[in-house]
Amino acid sequence: MHTAASPVAAEIDGALPTAIDPFALSLNENPFPPLPGVRSALIRSIDAANRYPEFLPERLRSLIAGHIGVPADRVVLGAGATGVVLQALQALTNAGDTIAFSSPTFDGYPIIAQMARLNPVTVPLDQHGHNDLDGLADAAATARAVVVCRPHNPTGTLEPTAEIVRFLRQVPRDTIVLLDEAYIEFAAPEHRIDVSALTARFPNVVVVRTFSKAYGLAGLRIGYGVASAHLAEALWTQQLPFGIAITSLLAVAASYDAEYQLLQRIRQITAERRYLRMRLGAMGIYTTDAHANFIFLPSRGGRSQPWSDVFARTGLHIRHYTDGAARISVGSRESSVAVLAALSVLGTPPARTAS
Repeated sequence: MHTAASPVAAEIDGALPTAIDPFALSLNENPFPPLPGVRSALIRSIDAANRYPEFLPERLRSLIAGHIGVPADRVVLGAGATGVVLQALQALTNAGDTIAFSSPTFDGYPIIAQMARLNPVTVPLDQHGHNDLDGLADAAATARAVVVCRPHNPTGTLEPTAEIVRFLRQVPRDTIVLLDEAYIEFAAPEHRIDVSALTARFPNVVVVRTFSKAYGLAGLRIGYGVASAHLAEALWTQQLPFGIAITSLLAVAASYDAEYQLLQRIRQITAERRYLRMRLGAMGIYTTDAHANFIFLPSRGGRSQPWSDVFARTGLHIRHYTDGAARISVGSRESSVAVLAALSVLGTPPARTAS
């Protein structure tokens, strides 16, 4: 006999995010629902929800390591990229240590620094939205940890590999470098860094990645880090027993099996990013040179409306910043049309040259 859901259950069910929402452009989520093969794997996993996952996620660790071409003992896992970062800081820092990162940056870093009881030191981005690597290297001289996002969040800019290597040479070997590559799958292949070679050359580096963005599994909270064997061993001590959901192994395996479909989705998103940036440029609206699944609109200055006012009452959910800047996730063409329509009220001033 079918039993009607309770009012509380119905209310919670109604609060579930909508998989396809062209106006949800604030969290850099993948605009597509799970790939068919991934969806099937997740449905199969429901039947085993009464059972615990592995005590420690050795099989998922081996699966990811084999896919990216590193030994399994150099991979650690966490609840998204933020979970990996928190584990790293808990394992490798002490309360009162200093952590350096750019400003603005991913909103999670100030929060995680506070959770780890670290003192944050911020280094402003340059005028084009790039990390000031020399400034970060100077800050790293007296810091226990330093963060570099590549591509950067929220500007989407990306420093060349040679510049990253030069920066790492400047950083003391006892300073931990968190190289956040949450969006690296959206960057062109020529911009990718060989993580195995990099962490072998610089054993103080932890490369952090996630399945939340390009893989479209944000709701499953699966992240991983790659480090030297010594650092990875220290991070593995912070691996929470039974801490990685039983869904994760199946979802990642199915994602790897469907890699061609996944790459098609990534190409669709990056093509939409180029289209949106081109149309905005034609409207005279400057955006940074983003290599992720979002675009960034810098502050328009003191006399102009902040972007939050421009987008008010449009129904679009955009990430706004205190200085008046805005970050817009790339969605479907319907999303792009809505963004362009919202900005059409500004007219077409002379175009500013993009960096």
